[in-house]
Amino acid sequence: MNAITTKLSSKGQLVLPKALRDKLKWTAGTELIVENTPGGVVIRKAKPFPPTTLDQLAGSLAKYYTGPPKTIEEMDEGIAQVVQERDARSRY
Repeated sequence: MNAITTKLSSKGQLVLPKALRDKLKWTAGTELIVENTPGGVVIRKAKPFPPTTLDQLAGSLAKYYTGPPKTIEEMDEGIAQVVQERDARSRY
């Protein structure tokens, strides 16, 4: 492991040397996780959520509704009802 010395700014910012950023392919805006461990602070790249298909999303919601499938018309009616209820609550 290569050790690099850097300083913390008065604003709490840490500069990672360009050679290290280039090697890790970290550019401006790269999200990092800073973790306090018993062995010291660990900085690693945050992993984005993997791509998700609509079927996977719908499958993950199945546990919340176990009734028969709803028609488009039933869904539209349900949405309209909730919008109307929220609108009525927000008026006064």
